[in-house]
Amino acid sequence: MSKPMTAMPDAVLRASHVAKTYEEGDLRTPVLTDVSFALKRGETLAIVGASGSGKSTLLHILGGLDTLSGGEVEVDGRVLSRLSDAERGRVRNRSLGFIYQFHHLLPEFTALENVCMPLLIRGTAIGEAQQRAIALLERVGLGARLHHKPAELSGGERQRCAVARALVTRPACVLGDEPTGNLDEANAAQVYALMLELNREIGTSFILVTHDNRLAARMDRTLRLHNGVLESYSHD
Repeated sequence: MSKPMTAMPDAVLRASHVAKTYEEGDLRTPVLTDVSFALKRGETLAIVGASGSGKSTLLHILGGLDTLSGGEVEVDGRVLSRLSDAERGRVRNRSLGFIYQFHHLLPEFTALENVCMPLLIRGTAIGEAQQRAIALLERVGLGARLHHKPAELSGGERQRCAVARALVTRPACVLGDEPTGNLDEANAAQVYALMLELNREIGTSFILVTHDNRLAARMDRTLRLHNGVLESYSHD
């Protein structure tokens, strides 16, 4: 069983006894049974586990993209289950960033427009949004590709653009679901290094689901999802 959480006043994300069971007719499939942990501000956490263990489900629940069967998730001091859909959307926009295995960039928009989008949704003036997006795209090595659409970028460039989009709002926490899983080894290492550099520079926390133990070993902490609970994990 997961241990009860101890007080962590600087936690940006907190899960308390999170459970998730999928139901279809009389069939009940428990995926998460008792997940508890807290993530400190600026901390990097890897979550590993076998395929089908529920890692992506957990990440979606932490991001308010899926409902819980039990327990609570708190992001920046706000309990997601107590919020309306609109309020959860605002928390996602202001406090969370998302990076997926497949970049999910909007194909009809340029790199600059894609990275501007979270700021424009927030209501940031277009001039300020562009200024912030350009600065971050230059930081991730895409200063010469601002006006290229995703189809005109390489796989590594698309994922770096996705990293910039996740970080442009300076969220409290970024949730990454196999963010380098669709890249070759060299590009995966480059994108991972970039995320860790930006973590140090900006202070955003990261939770990354990954199957790559070498990359997970570079995070501050690693937990393993097994039989519906999170366990401590050693890379030794």
